[in-house]
Amino acid sequence: MNASAVTPRVRIQTADFDLGQEVASLRADDGGVGAVVSFLGTVRDRHGAQAGEVSAMELEHYPGMTEKAIEAMIDAAHARFDIRAARVIHRVGPLRPCDQIVLVMVSSAHRGEAFQACEFLMDYLKTQAPFWKKETTAEGARWVDARVADDQALARWGIASANAGPAAEGSR
Repeated sequence: MNASAVTPRVRIQTADFDLGQEVASLRADDGGVGAVVSFLGTVRDRHGAQAGEVSAMELEHYPGMTEKAIEAMIDAAHARFDIRAARVIHRVGPLRPCDQIVLVMVSSAHRGEAFQACEFLMDYLKTQAPFWKKETTAEGARWVDARVADDQALARWGIASANAGPAAEGSR
C-alpha cells in the first residue's frame, strides 16, 4: 500500500521531523516513483545581511484554515505537473536559528516534474499560506511579511500574490 495514501498531505506541528523518515514515507512502496525532490527550510539568524541579528522566530497559524489552504496548493501542483505525491510539513511555535521549519516533498516518475512541482509549491507556500511570522532581534520583536522577491517568484507561475499592492510594498 502506498503510505502517501494514508499519511496526511499537510501537517502543521510544533515538533521537529526527520527528513529521511519523511522521504521514505512519501516513496513508500510506489514502484512508479523515479524521483523524490525535497526542500528543507531552516531558520536563519539574519533577516538581511547581518549574521546573528535574529535570535528567535515564532510562527502562528489559524488551525484548519492553514491546512486547507496548503491542501489547495497541493491540488494545484497535481493539476499542473505529472506528480505522484506531495507533502508539506510546516512547524509553528517558537523556533531558533538552525531549526528545521518547513519540508516540501514531491515524488514523480521523472525528476523534471518533481523539481518543478517542488519549486512551485515552495513559491506558493512562501506568499499564500496563512502563517504569521515574528522575529526577535536585539531591538525587539517584529512581524515579518512576504518579500517582493517571493511575490515575483510566484508570478512566474502566472499567479498573482495576495500580498501585492502599494500598501504591501511599503511594508517590506
